Amino acid sequence: MELRWDPLLRTWVMIASHRQERPLLPEGQCPFCPGSGKVPEEYDILAYDNDFPSLTLDPPTPDMAGDDLIPVRPSFGKCEVTLYSPRHDVTLPGLTTEHVVRLVEHWRGRYRELGDIPGVEYVFIFENRGEAVGVTIHHPHGQIYAYPFIPLRVRAELESSLAHRRERGSCLVCDILEHERADGRRVLHSGGGLTAFVPPWAQYGYDVMVVSDRHLGSLSDLDTGEVRGLAEAIKRVAGGYDALFGFTFPYMMCMHQVPTDGGDHSHYHFHVEFYPPMRDRDKLKYSASSETGAWAHINTTAPEEKAAELREAVKRYVKKVDGAT
Repeated sequence: MELRWDPLLRTWVMIASHRQERPLLPEGQCPFCPGSGKVPEEYDILAYDNDFPSLTLDPPTPDMAGDDLIPVRPSFGKCEVTLYSPRHDVTLPGLTTEHVVRLVEHWRGRYRELGDIPGVEYVFIFENRGEAVGVTIHHPHGQIYAYPFIPLRVRAELESSLAHRRERGSCLVCDILEHERADGRRVLHSGGGLTAFVPPWAQYGYDVMVVSDRHLGSLSDLDTGEVRGLAEAIKRVAGGYDALFGFTFPYMMCMHQVPTDGGDHSHYHFHVEFYPPMRDRDKLKYSASSETGAWAHINTTAPEEKAAELREAVKRYVKKVDGAT
């Protein structure tokens, strides 16, 4: 288990061969349910140390020595699982708004605490939902990785945001948000200080960005109203996905916020990105050669059409939730 440098892309790759031993859709007792012996008998939201981490605070000596061309580092960092609820039969949009508010507060606390660990440069909060994105345990949960480096995609966003600030004197994401709100065709939800929309450059059919209306860098900067606003926004997006075709929709939800390396990242704007691999009821969007080998994505759907579908699905979800309360 170690970090190896990719000199072509100038980024670190986590080598974690022990993760091959992870259980695949275990039968019987869920390890995240009370009574399993792995978690407390009672909990609300729980930070659980990943049983098969790619990064640890006490990493082993690397298997490979490395050299000037391909340096190798210990796999320092931390991998946590965030258990959303003790209930096994619920997903994020099925939780109450108050519960998701507590979840956002939990994420805020973990972002701060993990980011304060010396050597941790980026705290990545995310959720994988559904077998289509590799989920092996169907208990409602997300994950948090505390990296000793800034991941390549985030680094690219930071560089683009800084270039935009220098060229135009404004925040890139603020300008994108203003553009999308003025256009309106791709907006799904706006309220509580957060706006959700399908980006015009969507790579998957139903990509969504959730952006803070106010320029801020991380979960730590949200005020009380915005914490609730974020909880409501992500519930509506995830609930809208489920209402699209009447089944639990797979997705990847990723929070992009300022690094914790002590640098000046005031040009960067907090946002959440959803990547759902479904492009229709029974069609997956695969990342094939163009997407993987060239990073040149091909979206075979029109973002405006998918936004209209998803906007109506969000309305159905909200109507269903309001009718149940």
